[in-house]
Amino acid sequence: MLKNLCAILMLTAGLFGVAQAEQKTVVGNFDIHYMAFGSTFLTPSIAKTYNIKRSQYTGIVNITVLDNRLKNKPSVPVKIDGVAKNILDSHINLEFKEVREGDATYYIAEVPYRDDGTINFDINIMHGKELSTKVKFKQKFYVE
Repeated sequence: MLKNLCAILMLTAGLFGVAQAEQKTVVGNFDIHYMAFGSTFLTPSIAKTYNIKRSQYTGIVNITVLDNRLKNKPSVPVKIDGVAKNILDSHINLEFKEVREGDATYYIAEVPYRDDGTINFDINIMHGKELSTKVKFKQKFYVE
């Protein structure tokens, strides 16, 4: 089922275009991939499997950390937390769910939004003593 979710996340990246979809930052030996999108891009079965609220007012944040020292750049488990802030500076603590299957590990969290709303994300990522960083980005959401 994870392969289905990964495929949908990649398809979502293609639908949004590079500028609006997945983004990447490199910190030391790690590639951090992040993206946010409306939950209605997930199929109902995928949303149900991962207990994700599928709504035109719910966004999904997806974070994956890859070890770029190794040949296939495997994903690594991390400690992750974060906050989402809307234009009125209301804070929403993000509750990330770890998703693992095979070699893939990534983290997803839900975030509520209103039409034409920009959400600012402030996410802390730690991996042992090798990685301690903050990723900041913003995403504009639209109601269908």
